[in-house]
Amino acid sequence: MVKSGKTGKRAGPLAASPSHLMHRVLQLALDIYVEETGPDGPTQRQFAVLEAVSAQPGLTQTDLVRATGIDRSTLADLVTRMTAKGLLEREKSAVDARAKAVRLAAAGEAVLIEARPRVEAADRRIMALMPKARREGFIELLSELAGRADAVPDLAKAEAKAARKAAKEARRAVKAAEKAELKAEAAARKAGKIKKSKGPVEVEAAPAVEPEPIA
Repeated sequence: MVKSGKTGKRAGPLAASPSHLMHRVLQLALDIYVEETGPDGPTQRQFAVLEAVSAQPGLTQTDLVRATGIDRSTLADLVTRMTAKGLLEREKSAVDARAKAVRLAAAGEAVLIEARPRVEAADRRIMALMPKARREGFIELLSELAGRADAVPDLAKAEAKAARKAAKEARRAVKAAEKAELKAEAAARKAGKIKKSKGPVEVEAAPAVEPEPIA
């Protein structure tokens, strides 16, 4: 059972580590979630998928990655397992014939309806750990961080695209410089300023001088 209440401040470098502190908070939040939803309830990721599909039926798996923040490979495996359990249904997307659209199955809708009040209870318990005056700011901060996380893949794509463009322009500049150099050299030859070498020049060695005998 997760207990709420004030705890002593932790000392050491981990006390100032955002990654460590967020990991501890995530563990606490997931423990509370499991306690409220029960062992037979959907996992937090399953619930996120069910809610996203319920809010907008016909999402593709790419859309679900954006909507839930779950990485692509994990989401693909998750949707496959949820489809096998009868919680989701997949069909050809009306927007993209190459993609599969995901919809709630009847069993998935039933699981979602039953889980919603339990998830809301978990959220209330988590928020109750904080003073009321700080709760709104806490949600705003989490939303901002989640938005930054959602933007990472797009930023990575933009940076990769910019790098490819810069490399392409650099190659063009090198080729243009080489072409200009060859053109200038050809013009110089034509003007008689540069003569082509016909090979190494042989220099005739001077005859050896015999030393005179000493009397």
